[in-house]
Amino acid sequence: MGKIEDFDLYGMLPGGDERDSDIIPIVTNFFEDDEKDLKKYPEELPILPLRNTVLFPGVVIPLTIGRDKSFQLIRSIQNNTKLFGAVSQKQAEVEEPKPEDLYLIGTVAEILKVIEMPDNTISVIIQGKKRFIIEDVFQTDPFYKAKVKYVPESKASTDDKNFAAIVSSLKDLSLKIVKLSASIPHEVSFAIKNIDNSSFLINFICSNSDIPPADKQKLLEIGDISKRAVKLLEYLSNQVQMLELKNDIQIKVKKELDKQQKEYLLHQQMKTIQQELGGGPAEQEKKDLEDRASKMKWSKEIKSHFDKELKKLDHLNPASAEFSVQINYLHTVLDLPWGEYTKDNFDLKRAKKILDEDHYGLDNVKDRILEHLAVLKLKGDLKSPILCLYGPPGVGKTSLGKSVARALGRKYVRMSLGGVHDESEIRGHRKTYIGAMPGRILQNIRKAKSSNPVFVLDEIDKVGSDFRGDPSSALLEVLDPEQNTEFHDNFLELEYDLSKVLFIATANNISTISPALRDRMELIDVSGYVVEEKVQIAKKHLIPKQFENHGINNLKIKIDDKALIKVVEGYTRESGVRSLDKNIATLARQIARKVGMDEEIPSIITENHIQEYLGHPKFIKEKHKDDDIAGVVTGLAWTAAGGEILYIETSLSKGKGNLTITGNLGDVMKESATIALEYIKSHADSLEIDNKVFENWNIHLHVPEGAIPKDGPSAGITMATALASAYTQRKVQKSIAMTGEITLRGKVLPVGGIKEKILAAKRAGIKEIILSEENEKDISEIKDIYIKDLKFHYVSTIIDVLNIALLKQKVKNAKKLD
Repeated sequence: MGKIEDFDLYGMLPGGDERDSDIIPIVTNFFEDDEKDLKKYPEELPILPLRNTVLFPGVVIPLTIGRDKSFQLIRSIQNNTKLFGAVSQKQAEVEEPKPEDLYLIGTVAEILKVIEMPDNTISVIIQGKKRFIIEDVFQTDPFYKAKVKYVPESKASTDDKNFAAIVSSLKDLSLKIVKLSASIPHEVSFAIKNIDNSSFLINFICSNSDIPPADKQKLLEIGDISKRAVKLLEYLSNQVQMLELKNDIQIKVKKELDKQQKEYLLHQQMKTIQQELGGGPAEQEKKDLEDRASKMKWSKEIKSHFDKELKKLDHLNPASAEFSVQINYLHTVLDLPWGEYTKDNFDLKRAKKILDEDHYGLDNVKDRILEHLAVLKLKGDLKSPILCLYGPPGVGKTSLGKSVARALGRKYVRMSLGGVHDESEIRGHRKTYIGAMPGRILQNIRKAKSSNPVFVLDEIDKVGSDFRGDPSSALLEVLDPEQNTEFHDNFLELEYDLSKVLFIATANNISTISPALRDRMELIDVSGYVVEEKVQIAKKHLIPKQFENHGINNLKIKIDDKALIKVVEGYTRESGVRSLDKNIATLARQIARKVGMDEEIPSIITENHIQEYLGHPKFIKEKHKDDDIAGVVTGLAWTAAGGEILYIETSLSKGKGNLTITGNLGDVMKESATIALEYIKSHADSLEIDNKVFENWNIHLHVPEGAIPKDGPSAGITMATALASAYTQRKVQKSIAMTGEITLRGKVLPVGGIKEKILAAKRAGIKEIILSEENEKDISEIKDIYIKDLKFHYVSTIIDVLNIALLKQKVKNAKKLD
């Protein structure tokens, strides 16, 4: 044994105690290194449970006694044996541990001193003696008492170089931990250096290291002191690595903080210097914003919001990204034309003249614009209408916006919606994001520098949607006159009044526009042009434009009407004039080439010159087919590119009465064919058809141009007429076409696209057209130029159709059906 040194150790790292408070170890080099006095330890010991503490042989630690059982135990032995068993709890949070809550291996503790505390508790200083194993707990009250078996301590040879190296490493690591840890007093390193007994040094370090109690218990249970040292070395190595990593992180953080503080101080100094010199760039920027804001025409709410956002600049570093975002936001607010409106020109005659100059036809649109202007002139204030011009490509829907803006004296902006599939394109991004910007609605308003421009929403029927949102839903607010007075943009975070904006949307097919959006717009049908109109458009607009673009407008070359008609009919097939414009551009280039090569050019381009300049005609004029073949009837169809004529062909062959349908037809057209056949069968007697024909002859119905998908109900009466002609072998009247839906009862229902279908009929030389009587109202709305030289038959039943379309005369070489 050795003497107790006069060193107080306030913890290499926090341990625990019986009442879950920190331990204060005391250094001693006392350690029993022989087995001769084992007999002085009793076979039965009172057991004191420890929390967060493991007592090792030879180590001196203080304990604060708090639990009643522990208090009674100390009082009972403090004046006699002074020995008890110190055993750690498995779970520290258990307040009243049972025998099964304790580890089996503990250490005999001897009370060195009892200290009475002012709060009637006691503290004891104890020293570990020998390890033991609990064999049986035979007493639970007033405190635990158990029969124990003592475990001898193994001894390491003094000549063992391997053990000496391990002990030396433990010393070095312990000293390194003291050096790295800011919470451990430096006196501890002096204590470790002065412990000569290797076994005691190992137990001392085990007791005072920052190791979890469960791992300390594992160390205590290792009987071989060498193995205990090796395991302890592993724990200390991990602890050193963690401390080194922690210190590295703290050093880096400190350097970064020092750098930020340095930058902050430099910026403050720079700010002070710039103020002394007359203000820096950031201050000048803020002053410019304040000057601009003082001239704005905005409400108190907007001014209050702007001032609040402007003050945020005072708390931002000019070099930070947030400063740039805030500056960008403030400039956007200032750039918007709050309360800025262009004055409308209320001269209606001038407006009509401009509209007529720029566009031929389109009377519905022009009338609506003039109506709006007239009401605005009388009332002085009116919410702008939301117009939607729909029709085939190339009829002038988009360019009409510029003409309307010129007629009203307003600014013009255009936004293409084709392919837009992100809601933020309409509403903008939140300004918190780097690179955020307002939506394209407000961007165009800012570009127009007016809050009442003519705003064209081009291709509104081609808006898409995906996981980023539905732009068409965002447009609901924009195009609703009841809501767009307070349009909310995510970037702006303020309500902007769009009610004075004249929105003109364009579309080719309104069926693809969502019903809610379609309901908010005033739909105006912009149909195609007849040949005569196209000739006039070419003479007034397209030829002057292309001749000027190609530098030949000074040559005074003219193109006569017949030449233009040949271009329209032989080189284009459209409802609009886009392809016609391209062909006139080709014509202009050919003329320019001849001029450049000093070749002779005619002063008037006639139809005989067209093939020389444009090549062979690309299209053959559509003509109705002859009536020499039974079962062939001309129908009328509508497409996105305008009207077309459609032939329905039928053929009979010997068989079992099967119906075959070909021509790439959709379900609706197939159903129409089935309905038509069933109607013919059910009215065979009135049509003088032998019922045996339906059993002995197969019928094949075909619609030519099979590569083109076709669908819709408007070919119903055409199919019924073709089938009736085939079964009766009667001729179909010449120069007649038809369109209409049929029902199983034989009713003829109205269809759409009448004007486009009439144009297609005129192109094909049709003289008579059969329509549902309910379509008569559509014909009354069409200008005389479109229906000139056409005769219309209005019907209500299929029988009416057949009486008009089928002649009594049979075709040549008629089949004998039986």
